[in-house]
Amino acid sequence: MKTYLPKNNLDQRKWHVIDANGAVLGRLAVQVADILRGKNKPIYTPHLDAGDFVVVINAEKVRVTGKKETDKEFMSYSGWKGGEKYRSVQQVRAHQPEKLIHHAVKGMVPKNRLGRVLLTKLKVYRGNQHPHAAQLPAPLAPAK
Repeated sequence: MKTYLPKNNLDQRKWHVIDANGAVLGRLAVQVADILRGKNKPIYTPHLDAGDFVVVINAEKVRVTGKKETDKEFMSYSGWKGGEKYRSVQQVRAHQPEKLIHHAVKGMVPKNRLGRVLLTKLKVYRGNQHPHAAQLPAPLAPAK
């Protein structure tokens, strides 16, 4: 028996727009990661990139549950001694709300070359404007 391998045709990839206004961060990230991997298609293959492009708008209006707004921390390290920085969700949302969604989706894709390729198909923007109107993205309702 032979295994069916889909053709890696970039012309057949679709573009989706998801409005993150009021959506819960984790549930939104699961939905985006599944579309990026192609798990919503019948031709899904775990080791191949069969997914579509995803544009997320209104990143600053995404919702987190519980006390994550103040208690959850993001750590960055400069490489120097004492170069650790901790930021709460509140601080990240004020300066770079796109990173909230990008960080959540990054944790849900494979940690290898394939995962890095998948993340290039994720476009996150604050506000409801995006520069991908020429690709005719289809609107998707976020999981509530």
